[in-house]
Amino acid sequence: MIFKTFWRKKENKKDKKSAIEIKTDEFKYRTDLEMRFTDLDMMGHVNNAVYFTYMEIGRTKYWQQAINWDWEKTGVVIGKAENTYIKPLHLNDKISMYVRTSRIGNTSFDLEYILVKIKNGKEIICSKGKTVCVVYDYETKSPVTIPDKERRKIIAFEQLATN
Repeated sequence: MIFKTFWRKKENKKDKKSAIEIKTDEFKYRTDLEMRFTDLDMMGHVNNAVYFTYMEIGRTKYWQQAINWDWEKTGVVIGKAENTYIKPLHLNDKISMYVRTSRIGNTSFDLEYILVKIKNGKEIICSKGKTVCVVYDYETKSPVTIPDKERRKIIAFEQLATN
């Protein structure tokens, strides 16, 4: 028996949402990360949940070194975290992370991440992530406006346009 599909006359198009455009040259901050043996799963590659730990380490270094965030006055909680896995990481891979602030709102801002491994002197992109960071007052247990001091530091470091 031969079946012919009439409903699929057009050629399949690539899903636009799956296309990932990644430009590391748009990031002003890059840091090396240290892989631990405990990061690996039974299959010998870095466990998918560890990528979020790498993002946490990357953003902490970014806030300390690039922005000099005042932790004693201004708390931050993560409102949303996402990651797109591109290539696996294995034991002994030399890894680095790019971090940048891509959006600043009233009480929140977005951080973007690119995790790369260095092989034969070239960077291979392994994942792309994003977190929505909410400035938070732990006493009132509610979001608060981003302090002007931190806002100015982020804008100056990232050279973001202000409205």
